[in-house]
Amino acid sequence: MPASATLRIQIERSLELRYPAALTPVARTIRDVAATGVEEVDDLLSGGLPVGAISELTGPASSGRTSLALAFLARRTANGSMCAWIDVQDALDPESAAANGVSLNQLLWVRCRNSPDSPRSTHSRRDAGEEKHWTRLDQALRAADLLLQAGGFAAIVLDLADVDIEYARRIPLATWFRFRQAADRTRCSFLVLGRTAYAQSSAAAVLECGTMRAEASGGTVLKGCTYSVQRGRERFTTVTSIASRPPLSTWSAHAQWNAERRA
Repeated sequence: MPASATLRIQIERSLELRYPAALTPVARTIRDVAATGVEEVDDLLSGGLPVGAISELTGPASSGRTSLALAFLARRTANGSMCAWIDVQDALDPESAAANGVSLNQLLWVRCRNSPDSPRSTHSRRDAGEEKHWTRLDQALRAADLLLQAGGFAAIVLDLADVDIEYARRIPLATWFRFRQAADRTRCSFLVLGRTAYAQSSAAAVLECGTMRAEASGGTVLKGCTYSVQRGRERFTTVTSIASRPPLSTWSAHAQWNAERRA
């Protein structure tokens, strides 16, 4: 037996009574998950989105990320749990949320707006535009921090879908780490909607959403859409091959939407 192996055995035996877990890897715990309400997505995630962690729903506009988030909130509010939607660009449609099954009485809608007394007259148009983005984004991050620290929310959605990527990527990693720690402590599912992933290593799961096809009736009535979902990364799932891509899943959302009536 090599000398190094003998020395290791001696150290382990001398420490096993005083420090039982000194040289023993921590056992992998099973992460609690909450169903999204979409069977195909739940199968892809082995049960649903993680509880007490950050999940990111990414993709371009009309990729199904908002519909998936509303389906998740519908399941959480159905059992009386409180949820929150932090709306950076004030883009949430309450009627669509209610039509997707979300109980509005159980939903806190945080609408971020520009300060009316912001000194834009001293800035150029480009500076004013940048100030507009950061004013709303700063409000959203402060609201997310307060809600996560307060606790009592089963799920919180941070909607960065309409925020330019260059601004969203400036969010410090320390902020995401703080959100991750607070979500774990309060057992809150923290969802981030964006064009791409922003939380990096602080995210437990990343879903890449995309539109496959839309179903119309009569040329003006949208009956539903079929979306594709791919698991970008999942921290609590063992990866068998680094080179292999995660499986692709599809799901459909059905709704009645009249283009002529909304025009």
